[in-house]
Amino acid sequence: MIEIIAQARESTSGWMVGLVVFILIFLLIVFGVIFQFLGLYIRALVSGARVSMLELIGMRLRRVNSNVIVNARIQAMRAGLEVSQAEMESHVLAGGDVQRVIAAMIAANKANIELNWRVATAIDLAGRDILEAVQTSVNPKVIDVPSAAMGRNTIDAVAKDGIQLKVKARVTVRTNIKSLVGGATEETIIARVGEGIVTAIGSAIDYKDVLENPDHISKAVLVKGLDANTAFEILSIDIADIDVGDNVGAKLQADQAESDKKRAQAEAEKRRAMAVAQEQENVAEQAKNRALVVLAEAEVPRAMADAFRTGNMGIMDYYKMKNVAADTSMREAIAKPPERQG
Repeated sequence: MIEIIAQARESTSGWMVGLVVFILIFLLIVFGVIFQFLGLYIRALVSGARVSMLELIGMRLRRVNSNVIVNARIQAMRAGLEVSQAEMESHVLAGGDVQRVIAAMIAANKANIELNWRVATAIDLAGRDILEAVQTSVNPKVIDVPSAAMGRNTIDAVAKDGIQLKVKARVTVRTNIKSLVGGATEETIIARVGEGIVTAIGSAIDYKDVLENPDHISKAVLVKGLDANTAFEILSIDIADIDVGDNVGAKLQADQAESDKKRAQAEAEKRRAMAVAQEQENVAEQAKNRALVVLAEAEVPRAMADAFRTGNMGIMDYYKMKNVAADTSMREAIAKPPERQG
């Protein structure tokens, strides 16, 4: 009996030792986890943005950077923004930059710009820089037209009198938060303003009017509503520089005259070639007629021989014909002018 009691005590003591060891290990693990998040927990607590230890552990399990969430939550609470921890985690898990969104919302709130969490996160997830957009809305920026990326230094246009003008413009814009998602970018603003400048100069009667009143270009461009469906609102369009280019009208007229000259020369050459061809045809026709005359003359002796054989012509008739021919030759010789002797 004593041995059984001793064995029971030994087994109980071993089990107790194992239990104590297990509890100690568990406590060490819990303490290690708590110690890992202790500093973050205390910082959130003293900042007025309390986050429970279980929530911090849950962030780790969901692979969310707890430092980012806590820092963003502290910023939001200090600025008086009501954004829940779950909303922040959802935005981070969606691939957004929660700290940049909170910074943009704080800047918008200080500048009395309406920007809620849903709109801000939508802009951020759309790939737009929400903080830069808010800053541009508060502090408008200037866009050069044309931009250096276009590879051109000026916008070239021609007035109705044919004189080319080279224009540089500066467009002051601010971000339109409401149309930032889906709105056109700076490239669209540059293209539209450039098109408006070309149209305004092209409608001018005299280039001197444009040089004297460059604000006419600005007014004509502004009334077109070029910022429609874009992410910006155009505040002003200023003409920075205007230079006089080539006399495009005179150059076009000279080119037209040269073209008319070449066309006239081609027509004349065509007529000359036709005249030469006609002359050659006449020469060929004359040679043909001479050949026919020779053939006809060759028939005369044959006809005379036939006339002698048939009795239609006698010897006296032949002599009379010879006399007539001789008289004709004599008259032709007398009619010819005398040859000059060199």
